Amino acid sequence: MGAGPGVKQRRPDDILRPLSQAKHAEMLSELLSAAILLILVIDPFGNVPLVVSALQATPPARRRWIVLRECVIAYAVLLAFLFGGRAFLMLMHVSETSLSIAGGVILFLIALRMVFSHPEGVFGDTSGSEPLLVPLAIPAIAGPSALATVMLMASREPEHIDVWLLALTIAMAATTLVLLAAGRLQRLLGERGMRAFERLMGLVLTAVAVEMLLGGIKSIAAQFRG
Repeated sequence: MGAGPGVKQRRPDDILRPLSQAKHAEMLSELLSAAILLILVIDPFGNVPLVVSALQATPPARRRWIVLRECVIAYAVLLAFLFGGRAFLMLMHVSETSLSIAGGVILFLIALRMVFSHPEGVFGDTSGSEPLLVPLAIPAIAGPSALATVMLMASREPEHIDVWLLALTIAMAATTLVLLAAGRLQRLLGERGMRAFERLMGLVLTAVAVEMLLGGIKSIAAQFRG
């Protein structure tokens, strides 16, 4: 039955265009939220005092190279957990619920150390010679909470692995820029300013950690009801 003369027929691409736009908007929202979450978990601003302290005895000419090297190492470790995390969980017979709860607990403990400043910093004592892998790459940047977060992303929605990869790349690019400017930031904001900013990020991380814990608990409750 044909349409009347005053009725404009809609082509298939006219119908699909709003769906495609909605999908792109959803993907962009997921990308931004994942990137922000990873930046909060990695905590580049909270790591500024650690970087300054760890590189105090290092010649200024080598500091930028060391920061770049440690960020590249951390990025490689996080990529390994992003792409190999799902297989590792299956090999170890670890469920997504367990990972969610474990990641929430670790994240909560780190957030508490950020909110209530510790004399040894968020990741403990870091004194010593020029850092290599420890403590900047691991555990300051690619720490337990960051590793658990990328593994959780990949295991929950493996079909969006390209989104998680881009989010991780954005987060690591932002982290690298912040840490390269660590000395300037500390001079600009001062010790009190850095502590205040770290505590603010700790408060946000506390909420994220609680949400991860609640998600795991809800999953367990649903299994028992089923």
